[in-house]
Amino acid sequence: MNKIKILWVDDEIDLLKPHILFLEKKGYEVTTATNGQDAIDLFDEENFDAVFLDENMPGITGLETLSELKEKKSTTPIIMITKSEEEYIMDEAIGSKIADYLIKPVNPNQILLSLKKNLDHSRLVSEKTSLDYQKEFRKIAMDMMQANSHQEWADLYKRLIFWEMQLEVIEDQNLTEILEQQKEEANIQFGKFVEKNYEDWINNDEEAPLFSHKLFVRKVVPELRNEENVLFIVIDNLRYDQWKSFESIVNQYYKVDKEDYYYSILPTATQYARNAIFSGLTPLEMEKQLPQYWKNDVDDGGKNLFESQFLDEHLKRLRLNIKHEYHKITNLKDGKKLADNFKSMKDNKLIALVYNFVDMISHAKTEMEVIKELASTDKAYRSLTQSWFKNSPLLDIIQQAQTAGFKLIITTDHGTINCKNPSQVIGDKNTSLNLRYKTGKSLTYEPKDVYVVKDPKKIQLPAINISSSFIFAKSDYFLAYINNYNHYVSYFKNTYQHGGISLEEMIVPFITLTPKK
Repeated sequence: MNKIKILWVDDEIDLLKPHILFLEKKGYEVTTATNGQDAIDLFDEENFDAVFLDENMPGITGLETLSELKEKKSTTPIIMITKSEEEYIMDEAIGSKIADYLIKPVNPNQILLSLKKNLDHSRLVSEKTSLDYQKEFRKIAMDMMQANSHQEWADLYKRLIFWEMQLEVIEDQNLTEILEQQKEEANIQFGKFVEKNYEDWINNDEEAPLFSHKLFVRKVVPELRNEENVLFIVIDNLRYDQWKSFESIVNQYYKVDKEDYYYSILPTATQYARNAIFSGLTPLEMEKQLPQYWKNDVDDGGKNLFESQFLDEHLKRLRLNIKHEYHKITNLKDGKKLADNFKSMKDNKLIALVYNFVDMISHAKTEMEVIKELASTDKAYRSLTQSWFKNSPLLDIIQQAQTAGFKLIITTDHGTINCKNPSQVIGDKNTSLNLRYKTGKSLTYEPKDVYVVKDPKKIQLPAINISSSFIFAKSDYFLAYINNYNHYVSYFKNTYQHGGISLEEMIVPFITLTPKK
């Protein structure tokens, strides 16, 4: 194995002989220089793994040497060592992207720790993460078998996502595959849990998790009673792991007050779940109380054209006479226009904003080969979401909201799951088209793959006709018609869909944030 090569630059290098001998005994190869120019020449001639650089040297200063070295090889870790504790020197060094900053006198263990932190960091983190997950694996498996409440399942899901993102960093394929299998098993058990409890939950508020139709009154209205104006953002199709992927970007402008969750109603589809959020009603109640705005699956026309009206009616029922606006963004042009006009809306107590871009990514994945390549896995899907958010008008809107002092709420209507397994279904021409749920009459299906509801009214859903039923795909199944089955399976396998029962679709983020001053 090649020795790790260190360049140590200090005009009093002879005084550091004990430190150098200490490192050499630890297996490091140390080359020394007494001034900046010699260091720059050596840096040109050899490949060093790290540099220790004295800040205060005659001739070319440490900061000037640092600048030269960074310009030549920007990725080599440079550790600045100085007698000075003046803040401007620290600022300049940190601004030049040093790897570490040590104050003289330094002892050998400080030097060794800095090297390990910068050169062995990935290996040490990888080993520790691997060991920690192996311990956690057994606990998660046990908790999964014993989980018997919606809170326990939400906590378990968040733990699985935590470990998925930890293992993503260390890129251990074996452990990643083990975790993936654990997630699949969790979804199988979660599907059974929801099937057993959903009818009672949707009809019994005391036992139920917080559902879509109760979200606004329970979580948003209390914020509206406070002094701040509220920006309420619903990013369509946003999963908990996708929120975590861009949380750090939002944290530049807002601090998280509470990272919470709620359960999307069934079907976990936009026309049901999002309409329920804004109306404060179940789909069955929407059909009965506001039939002019409700459309069933087989009805002509858009199913989410009346969210603004649903919100208006909801606020009236709550007797909340507040100035508010509703906006839906479905493309880049509309997003930029809203960002440009945001200042004119700052006097609203509530701005409700639906942002559809994540939905466009997930649906586009079934249509565009390029997107299929970019979002072929959950890891890639998170990365794509982060890249979109970082460059979207939505981030501009959030920045302006911070400046205007808005309280921020970020949530979604439902998540999505990568569908890997087809399940055959037969239905007549009036059967709904969604791949994760079907509603219609005379449905034929594989019973183990779906949650079956013969009487939709029992779970607060309208029926298209008297003999209509609903089926919801569990785990990562998607419902494929038997006609032209092979083509159908090939086209939709490994695409992100929603409408059914999975941890990813049902347990979704609800984040409240306060602007940073």
